[in-house]
Amino acid sequence: MGTKFDVTPEKQASVPRFFYNQLTVKPVMVQGVSLAGKTALVTGSNTGVGLETSRQLLDLGLSKLILAVRSEERGQTAKKKLSAGRNLSDDTHQEPPRLDIVVLNIGLGNATRVFNPKTDHDEMIQVNYLSTALLAILLLPVVKEKRAAQGGPSRITIVSSEVSAWTAFKEKNSFPLLASLDRKIAKVDPLDRMMVSKLLGQFFLSYLASIIPPSVVVINAASPGSVYDSEFNREHDKTFSGAIAKVVMRRLANTAAVGARMITDAAVKHGQETHGEFLSFQKIVPLAPIIYTAEGKKISEQLWKETKEELAFANVEEILKTISE
Repeated sequence: MGTKFDVTPEKQASVPRFFYNQLTVKPVMVQGVSLAGKTALVTGSNTGVGLETSRQLLDLGLSKLILAVRSEERGQTAKKKLSAGRNLSDDTHQEPPRLDIVVLNIGLGNATRVFNPKTDHDEMIQVNYLSTALLAILLLPVVKEKRAAQGGPSRITIVSSEVSAWTAFKEKNSFPLLASLDRKIAKVDPLDRMMVSKLLGQFFLSYLASIIPPSVVVINAASPGSVYDSEFNREHDKTFSGAIAKVVMRRLANTAAVGARMITDAAVKHGQETHGEFLSFQKIVPLAPIIYTAEGKKISEQLWKETKEELAFANVEEILKTISE
């Protein structure tokens, strides 16, 4: 553990500590930063934290925003919301000469077990981990190419969560890991599976940052904390227990706009000191405790091996060799 934290991984992983911070820490708006002339890409930017992060980047003077959403219709709806009070042009044909900021925000929390119809993976593992990992790797040659025009490295911020440290990860010793997570006969708690998917994302962040120098791209992760008005838990919200939780969340959680302050902060306010690190409530804190253990190192290497094999169709190993040279 190279970074010096003011809290141990175990203490940071404490559930009471999280809720104490949630209730007492008021994330501040990013100020004193000008994004004039810069370009950003935000996934899941049509709703919730992604939409509000996009709004905050524009408020800081961002010159070009790429809305990475699932359809043109969703993109146009988001553009209409973001255009309120400002004049946004609509240029979808010219490739921007730079890509300063990437926010990988897309994610979901299913209320029941769902398998992706194309890959047959558990849907939360597919979306929250594998698809995010794929996009991060595919963007590496792009940001490396545009580094010279920008005069410095791009920043990739992955939206993570403190819940990464709350799962027992009962599949951690069942190799291969991805196949174990996809077992259809297994009894799975969807909430825990979401936590596992976020933990895999932290393993990925740590490993990727160890082989990609911050001079090429600064890669970090941040949490928006508890947010009650995003669509991340839309499936849970439809259940009886989810409806009750929604009432409680309105007392404990923040709006997406407040949660997004922490993502914006990680994306624009910090430098190379955040490479491979996790920010919670606008502070650099330890990743999930297991990542720093000998057992975690074994899991990390196995997960990296399986991830490269799973994404081999996109030639990710060649991409990584080129970037890290």
